[in-house]
Amino acid sequence: QVQLVESGGGLVQAGGSLRLSCAASRGTFGVYAMGWFRQAPGKEREFVAAQSRSAGTTYYADSVKGRFTISRDNAKNTVYLHVISLKPEDTAVYYCAASPSCSGYGCYPLATSYNYWGQGTQVTVSS
Repeated sequence: QVQLVESGGGLVQAGGSLRLSCAASRGTFGVYAMGWFRQAPGKEREFVAAQSRSAGTTYYADSVKGRFTISRDNAKNTVYLHVISLKPEDTAVYYCAASPSCSGYGCYPLATSYNYWGQGTQVTVSS
């Protein structure tokens, strides 16, 4: 089964940018749709972005459209989340996740669609 490790989080001022990475090992990366979720203190985990196996389809939460970009490099077994114009409300632990079965817009936002999760990387945005 695939193992996921996130990196790239940190402390950034409002308006700043980061690139989060999620490296996959074991398994065949190209068969998984990949997603990013986040969880702020005291809140439920929420969907951020997802991309299909071939990178032909992307899907974003309304709250991040225009500021976050998901991409993947299947040759490097890595999915990225490029975030710009960060806001304090973006502060959260960001998780990547892999789904072997998700293939449509209806499943991307659902955490239950994803079988494998990383441990998360903390993003803190100061005002």
